[in-house]
Parts: sequence; structure tokens; C-alpha cells
Amino acid sequence: MVTGATGLLLPLVARGLIEDLAEDRAITGALLALSGLVIANAAVGALGSYVLRRTAESVVLGARRALSSYLLRLRITAVDRSEPGDLMARITSDTTLLREVTTDSLVGLGTGGLTLVATVVLMAVVDPVLLGVTLAVILGAGTVLGVIVPRINRASRQAQDAVGVMGASLERVLGALRTVKASGAEDREERALHAAAEESWRQSVRAAKWSAAAGNTAGLAMQTAFITVLAVGGARVATGAISIATLVAFLLYVFYLMSPIQQVIGAVIQYQAGSAALSRIQEALGLPAEPAARTAPLPSSAAEPASLAFSDVRFRYAEDLPYVHHGVTFEVPARGMTAFVGPSGAGKTTVFSLIERFYDPESGTITLDGRALTDWELPRLRSAIGYVEQDAPVLSGTLRDNLLLGNPEADDETVRRVLKTTRLDDLVGRLPQGLDTLVGHRGTKLSGGERQRVAIARALLRSPRLLLLDEATSQLDAVNEAALRDTVADVARTTTVLCVAHRLSTVTSADRIVVMDAGRVRAVGTHRELVAADPLYAELAATQFLATAE
Repeated sequence: MVTGATGLLLPLVARGLIEDLAEDRAITGALLALSGLVIANAAVGALGSYVLRRTAESVVLGARRALSSYLLRLRITAVDRSEPGDLMARITSDTTLLREVTTDSLVGLGTGGLTLVATVVLMAVVDPVLLGVTLAVILGAGTVLGVIVPRINRASRQAQDAVGVMGASLERVLGALRTVKASGAEDREERALHAAAEESWRQSVRAAKWSAAAGNTAGLAMQTAFITVLAVGGARVATGAISIATLVAFLLYVFYLMSPIQQVIGAVIQYQAGSAALSRIQEALGLPAEPAARTAPLPSSAAEPASLAFSDVRFRYAEDLPYVHHGVTFEVPARGMTAFVGPSGAGKTTVFSLIERFYDPESGTITLDGRALTDWELPRLRSAIGYVEQDAPVLSGTLRDNLLLGNPEADDETVRRVLKTTRLDDLVGRLPQGLDTLVGHRGTKLSGGERQRVAIARALLRSPRLLLLDEATSQLDAVNEAALRDTVADVARTTTVLCVAHRLSTVTSADRIVVMDAGRVRAVGTHRELVAADPLYAELAATQFLATAE
């Protein structure tokens, strides 16, 4: 604003300088005033530019913080319907565009607009007739811009959508690069990536085309206005209607008018791109998220084991998909190990997802300690649970970071004890930097069995009241599997353990076994009881070479 004000005074001082020269008066004061205004304009302009850019970066920072925090709390159902690469593009490229919206658009529109109004007022003071000529030219250009601007918005939105598609395609490929290479599918995936990149290019070029048309329309309008003012003003000088000093001052204002007009047009153009990015960010912020809650304290090892019950639970992952659970009912008392067995697709892993409240059942109730899961605050509920997923994911970072992910306050003695329990102590001893060794992207520097043991150790370090093991020993050799089976048996003496297994050898010593088939619980009992009473379990046992006398 100050920069604009000092700039607006320059033509008036220049007019006074010319008049002083014409009247043969001293011009020292006018020259000093002119020099002071020029220096002040440059200095304040530089400061203003810095302040605006710093503010813009702060806006980007705030948007990235808010969006990343929100995305971390999305419901799993929302994540299932979204592409991770597209969500990442909204945090990175879309938020970056907010910088331009802040500096070139919103601020530019405000300061440029006010400067434009002030310039027009001063032009009216200098000569209303020439002002009318100038405004007629500008309004004609404005009509053309009204047609162009909506097209910029559409092209910018489509370009950003294409960037999101490209990010999703790239994340899809990099997330399974070994599979892509092993399948010889590099060329096909390359074509898909290139197609997404080319679509983004096409839409960006469209936006650039319309932006260039808008900019050239504004430039042409100002050149036309200058020539028209020069011609009309020259005629008025010839008739004595205005002085040469007045014409010079007005022409300076025409020159000065170019800057705020370009600011306003640039602001409108930038806003089209920024509003497209902003709408994508708002779409992400509109995805369903888990309810906010107070941070719950980490569970202590002295906490009592939890009891669990499912009552007539029906669930499907989406309305257009078939039901996974058809009235699942079972009870798990506090303490001991309960194993879930059954064919693939029976709904065993879904039981764990519902316990963690990654999803909510469509009907029926799930209770923990006799209290419905929906009545628990999510952080408090999950702090009571240790969960080892089927694919045992390991995050990029150090081994220590992964182990302490669920309980960063665990002391060194507890960590050493869990490492020994899960037979990771030998691995740590072999690693060049011990616990501080980087494990690579998704734990690629570890074997499948090592990743499983890391996941189990991570869960045990939470000292959970309820331990969920989803096929937690599938990638272990016989020696390590036997050792961890003994570990789980020890844990089950003081904790409630739920275990999904396809290797029935890992669950024959369970206190109870829940047999699931086609989304229903068909039998509950011990290994001995089920071999005698349930044909499906007996068949599973036979195919796993289990002795029926066990």
C-alpha cells in the first residue's frame, strides 16, 4: 500500500517539476521530492515483497500441517477409496500453488485493485475527458477477459487432477516395483505413467494458452489506451484545453496504470490455478476422518487383560460389495489364547480390523470389557491393543524407530528383554549400527521373517491388554516359529491373545479355537473337540498333517 501511494505521487511531482521549469522557478525542491519518492518506493517495495513471500510460505506451511494432520486421521474407508499418490500430490504440489494465490492473487488483487482505483481517481482530477477515453478501452478488454478467465480455471483444475493421477500411478508402481520387474511389465507401466504426464502437460498448456491470451489482451489494451490518450490529448493541447504538463502527467498515469492492471489480471489468472488447487485440498479435508479425542496414556504392563465379544455382527467393506460377516458371534474371556481358523476369505482378518475400529460394523455390537467399542475413545482403545498385521509392515527409518513406534517411552531394559524374546538380539548384534541401523524403504534390508519378528516385538513393547496376531509366524522357519509359539503362550498367561493362522500347528495349544467359514462362526472349541465335532476343521487339520489325537 505504501509502495503504491509513493508511486501515485510521482506523476503529480513530475507535473510540478515541468511547471516550475516552464515558469523558470527553482526545481531543487521538486527534484529532491522526486528522488526521495523513487528511493522510498524501491525500499518499501523490496520490504513489501519480502513480507508477502514470507506470508505466502507461512500459508503453505499452515496448509501442509493441517492437511497432513487430517490425512493421518482419515478413516480407513476413506483411504480405501482414495489413491495414496493423489493424496500426496494434494499435500505437495497443490499446497505449493497456495503460495501464488497468497502473493500474486489475494494480495495482488487487494493492493492492485486499490492502487487501480486510486490511480483512476487521480486521473479524473488531472483530466476527466482523457480518463473517459482510457476507461472505454479498458472496459472493452475486460469483456474479452471475462470470456477467457473461466477457461483458465477449468484447465488448471484438470491439470492438477492429472498431476494427482500421475502421482497415484507412480506410487502404485514404486510400491510394487519388484513385482513389476518380475512380470516384465515395465513398458506397460511406463506407458501409463507417460500418459498421465502427457495429460497433465496438455491441460497445463491449455491453461498457459488462455493465460497468455489474457496477458496479451491486457497489454494490447494498455498500448491502445496510450496511443488513444496521446492522440486525444495532443488534440486537447492544440486547442488549449489542457497544458503539456497535464498531458505528460496523464500519460505517466497511463504508464503507471499498467502495473495495477497487470497485477489484477495476474491475480485473477493465479487465482484460477490456486482455486483449483484449493478445491482439491478442500476435497481432501472433506473426506471422513476419525473423531478427535484426547491423547490416551500408554498402557502399563500391570493392566488387566481384556475380554471381547462379537454379537450378531454384519459387515461389508462397501455398499456395492457383498457382506464379509453374516452375523458373527463369539466371546473371548480375559486372558488366554483364542485362535481363528478357516478357509481364505472366511472373514478372519476382518475381525481384527473391526476390533481396531478401522471399520465399524453395519449391525450388531462389539464389546471390550463389556463396553461397546463405539463408546471408547479411539486412542484409549488402540493403546490397549497390540496388532501384528498380516504383511508385517516396517517403516523406513532405523530399527529402533520401528520397535518404539507404539511405545517411544520404553526403557532399554524392556527393549533388550523383548529383543531376546523375539530372537532379534542376534540380528541386532550383526547389524553394523545395531538398533540405529537403517532398515530401508518398507524394511527392504530385512528378510520376511525378520520383519515379522520386528512387528511382533513392536506389539509386545506396547504391553497390550489385547494382542492381535494375524498370521504372525507365516514367514518364520521352524525353529523361530517354535520359539515364538512358546513366547505367545507365555504372553497369553497374562494377556488376551487372538491369533489368525493358516498353519494349524501354531494354534493346537490354544485355549479355544474359533472356526469361521463364509463370514460365519461355525464352531468354537479346543483342537481335540473340533477334530471330532466339526468336519471343516477336521479337513483343515488333515491337510496340515495334524495328528487327530493331539
